[in-house]
Amino acid sequence: MTTPAISVRGIEKSYKDLQVLHGVDFEVEKGSIFALLGSNGAGKTTMVRILSTLLTADAGTASVQGHDVTTAARKVREAISLTGQFAAVDEILTGRENLVLVAKLRHLPDPGAIADRLLATFRLTAAEPVRTPAA
Repeated sequence: MTTPAISVRGIEKSYKDLQVLHGVDFEVEKGSIFALLGSNGAGKTTMVRILSTLLTADAGTASVQGHDVTTAARKVREAISLTGQFAAVDEILTGRENLVLVAKLRHLPDPGAIADRLLATFRLTAAEPVRTPAA
């Protein structure tokens, strides 16, 4: 059995008297697509902040890529990328150029190859425009 990409067990979080998360449990298997859905105020952002080590849960456990978000926060941050919903890409750059930029920011070897592999994996190579060199 493989370790899930994300494991959440009994997570609870309150802000003063307002309980935002109460006994949240879920797993995300590696290679799957997972959506965290809920109405405004349901605790989605709080859950993401806990998983990305930006906030500590009041109770429960969570791990990302097998690393506990509380005791191995540095390892979690090395394993993930997080962006806000409005700051995901630089609109001037192509999709590939954005992928290269993120790979460089994460100090990954051969950012161009990583970008090409991701575009191929998600079958987006035909959507990537070809840039001609500036004259």
